[in-house]
Amino acid sequence: MVAGLAGLVTTAGTVVVLGVAHAAPVRHEAESASCDGTIDSNHAGFSGSGFCNSDNEVGAAVQFSVSASAAGSATVTVRYANGTTANRPADVVVNGAVAQPAVGFGPTGAWTNWVTTTVPVPVPAGGSTIRLVATTSAGLANIDYLEFDVAGGASQARYEAEAPPATCQGDIESEHAGFSGTGYCNSDNAAGATVRFTVSTAAAGAATVGIRFANGTASARPASVQVNGSTVASTSFESTGAWTSWVTKRLTVQLAAGSNTIGLVATGSAGLPNVDFLDGPAGGTPPTTSPPPQTSPPPGGDVLIVAPNGSDNAPGTEANPTTLTSAISRIAPGGTILMRGGTYNFSQTVFIQPDNNGTANNRTELFAFPGETPVLNFSAQSENSANRGLAIGGSFWHIRGIVVERAGDNGILLGGHNNIIERVVTRFNRDTGLQISRFTAGAPRDQWPSNNLVVSSVSHDNADSDGEDADGFAPKLTVGPGNVLRYTVSHNNIDDGYDLFTSDDDGTISPVTIEHSLAFENGTLSDGSQAGDGDRNGFKLGGEDFPVNHIIRGNFGVDNGQHGFTYNRNPGTMTVSNNVSIDSAERNFNFDAGTSVFRNNTSCRFDGGGDNDRIVGDADGSNQFWSGSNGSRCSMFSGPLGWSFDADGRLIVTFGGVPVTP
Repeated sequence: MVAGLAGLVTTAGTVVVLGVAHAAPVRHEAESASCDGTIDSNHAGFSGSGFCNSDNEVGAAVQFSVSASAAGSATVTVRYANGTTANRPADVVVNGAVAQPAVGFGPTGAWTNWVTTTVPVPVPAGGSTIRLVATTSAGLANIDYLEFDVAGGASQARYEAEAPPATCQGDIESEHAGFSGTGYCNSDNAAGATVRFTVSTAAAGAATVGIRFANGTASARPASVQVNGSTVASTSFESTGAWTSWVTKRLTVQLAAGSNTIGLVATGSAGLPNVDFLDGPAGGTPPTTSPPPQTSPPPGGDVLIVAPNGSDNAPGTEANPTTLTSAISRIAPGGTILMRGGTYNFSQTVFIQPDNNGTANNRTELFAFPGETPVLNFSAQSENSANRGLAIGGSFWHIRGIVVERAGDNGILLGGHNNIIERVVTRFNRDTGLQISRFTAGAPRDQWPSNNLVVSSVSHDNADSDGEDADGFAPKLTVGPGNVLRYTVSHNNIDDGYDLFTSDDDGTISPVTIEHSLAFENGTLSDGSQAGDGDRNGFKLGGEDFPVNHIIRGNFGVDNGQHGFTYNRNPGTMTVSNNVSIDSAERNFNFDAGTSVFRNNTSCRFDGGGDNDRIVGDADGSNQFWSGSNGSRCSMFSGPLGWSFDADGRLIVTFGGVPVTP
């Protein structure tokens, strides 16, 4: 890894800026709030004079009135008890709009066992209402109070445990529901097992951090707290009653100005609890998804420089660069390849072979040279299924900032494991721009690609000659567990924006998560041309009647040539939440079978065409599907579409120039 770039090896969503924190959160007792139920005091341990025991029904709510000194992101901490054995999820609604859908309020082991959970929410300046709304017939957990961290003070960020810059001595897992991001750290069951977070603060001094964790055993799991390698405190992570019951423990530590490492080190043989994230300061120069401008690579580390005019046998320095294929063949695990800007012309596939791997703690990097754009051009290839552009069979690679275009088949075939594809563009390829499928034909299921993250990337104008195969992004046919597409944009591809097809030949694939992404104008290329055989969907979620429980949340589908979101013969139990679909040529939402769960989706029409949505599954009143008229939320989505990436890689979608969230 390049010295000096280590703190930049992150992904959008791994470090999320939450806004600003208040030195002392304001506590709002539930017995003084509006409670759809009764104010009870029969279970000891509550704060104040009682708690809200909501009605046992979907939509039961407790509402708090809060105030912020400035608009931004605030931290909400809810104290609750759940003496049942089942999760009682709730939407967090701010001023009538869902800010956090289906937040888990898992079992706490007893009605007298009170724990907290923390979520960030956007708020305007002045007064707001924050409402917890039950999404199941069991109603809410018993709610004791809500604490509101008002704007002011130091910037806050969320550091997820499952990906850099965090490190986990153990496994990244997603077995127990209710976690944030794409997973959590399940440490080794041993004394000394560690999870570490790299945080940044503008000035030295005391900082409050929040550790979200779950401990489903009956015994506490003690740990020492380290800052920059020195033990500064000890703490204990008590039982939370279940592995799906996540709570937040707050600690105060002294930090130096700039970058700091905060570590939790197990002091018992059981190891740490499952650790979800750390909320902490985001001052100084926090990790970002783009390195700062620089005129030369930083010194030290195993670094190879490549350039369009490089030579295979060159040492790979800035003065004497090598070629991409040579650099890939000789880079050490955890090393960095920096690609100078310009066009690299290839007639054959560039391979990263399955035995060419980084490590869990030190990915091998293939990065654009800071401030430059390398373009891998495969126009010399003929259209043929064997003629991919970049074929990735290795694991623990991080690829950032490159363009792959005009390949004879896929621009990128992602067939390895635990890779990050970030700020990459695939365009004008003669099949799908980026496809996640097995690297080797006939590879068994346990070799199918898994735990890959595609983030802040774009795929557009991919088109095959028959017009029915080239999608933007396609995790399909042979896909292992844990693959995520986040903050991606797929537009003007000849077939579908996103294709999660399953076939009789290979059987079911593992669930895929697509979140906070955008599909628009698929089925029509940017030059206006179309092909009669293309499916033209925004999000195509299945095939051949195989049930797969994909997670599709927080996405936009706009002006796609057939359906915006379609089950495509997937009769599974998908989670379809907080999506917006606008002016699809046929249906905005088309789900003819299955038991999928639909929450807070919005369907709008401004062009006068299309058909009513068709929904089979669990759909409640939080959705606004199209059945002849627009719902109230459509007024936010009536202007021209715009999109861009924020500095930290988050996708910003606008309508009429106004940023919106689904």
